[in-house]
Amino acid sequence: MFETVTSCEEYAKLLAEESALLVYYSTEECQVCHVLKPKVGEMLAENFPKMKALYVNLNQAPEVAAQNRIFTVPTVVVLFDGHEYFRKSRSFGVEELRNEISRPYQLMFS
Repeated sequence: MFETVTSCEEYAKLLAEESALLVYYSTEECQVCHVLKPKVGEMLAENFPKMKALYVNLNQAPEVAAQNRIFTVPTVVVLFDGHEYFRKSRSFGVEELRNEISRPYQLMFS
């Protein structure tokens, strides 16, 4: 479900190519991140099939996190047409994400 991004070049290429992106940032040490990630992936697959899911591990790609001002994990950034629509960090729910993605997704793909 999630495509792993390991470089700024890779991130920039996907940002230019995809009209709807969800980027999930985490670390190997974050237990909440490991529990939340499959739930977010499942929610995307069920509700937003045209949205591409990216995964950035801060341990493996710190420059991608730094370039996007990610200071805490888990962080989810949602982008439409290359522009950040919103971001959620630390404590958020899958239902909250679904509700916030729903309207712009409907406008873009209806």
